[in-house]
Amino acid sequence: MSKKRPVLGFIGLGIMGKPMVRNLIEGGHAAHVYSNQRADIEELVRDGAHGQDSPAAVAREAEIIITMVPDTPHVREVVLGDNGVIHSLHEEKVLIDMSTISTIATRELTEAVRASGARMLDAPVSGGEKGAIEGMLSIMVGGDKKVFERCMSVLRLLGQRVTHVGGNSAGQFVKSCNQMLAAATVLAMGKALALGTKAGVNSQKIVEVLPKGAARCWALEVRAPEVLKGNFQPGFKSKLQYKDLDLAMELSHSINAPMPIASVVHEFYKSTLAQGCGEEDHMAVIRIIEQMTRVEIRSE
Repeated sequence: MSKKRPVLGFIGLGIMGKPMVRNLIEGGHAAHVYSNQRADIEELVRDGAHGQDSPAAVAREAEIIITMVPDTPHVREVVLGDNGVIHSLHEEKVLIDMSTISTIATRELTEAVRASGARMLDAPVSGGEKGAIEGMLSIMVGGDKKVFERCMSVLRLLGQRVTHVGGNSAGQFVKSCNQMLAAATVLAMGKALALGTKAGVNSQKIVEVLPKGAARCWALEVRAPEVLKGNFQPGFKSKLQYKDLDLAMELSHSINAPMPIASVVHEFYKSTLAQGCGEEDHMAVIRIIEQMTRVEIRSE
């Protein structure tokens, strides 16, 4: 007899959340969902989900509850608010926060969830909208190892690279490392393309050559082709990249770890928001580089 699949709850139906829910449903799970946008709930109901009218209602129906919302205040509200998940938790339930939020807040939420009798994992993700759609996210998980193992079959439906990195908050620690490195790589790529383009080289040729050598990176292979087309439609918004860099800086201050390069990258993303590009893809930071170098990086 096959093992019964746990009933799932999912809160947050944005660019990432919707395809993640669809992958869970396709994996054979019943999924109860909530969003502050009724249209998003109705869209997922058409795909087979069960719509609920509050985070507490989702948690009441589900054994494992996943939150995937933009920022720390949103997680606090859906977990600890008047209609929050916390009011429906007990010792049989698990809360998995897959948002990228403050490590300080993660510790506080972990304690609140533990006091309810339930358990919590922090499991932020990397891979953007494409990874969410394809179920290919990289998931870094902090929390009790036994709780992680209990939830592994669910997490495997969302990502092929699911790694237990330590105790509670460790997932958020590693996500800050990821966001710092990814953002710095994007910025470095943009500067390299601007340098070559202004020197008179076709930008398409640069993108063809660099991934074949030591400069190979995700930004060049996956996102540079869209930059050359001038496509800055969000897969991951610039304002969220800036928020994540804020979190990395918060962590660095709390443990006294100097990060001068990250500080520069942080300021570039602040400029992206100041220029009104916060709703565009995080590659829009390259617009700032184009302004500074007075060159447009596009293929012919």
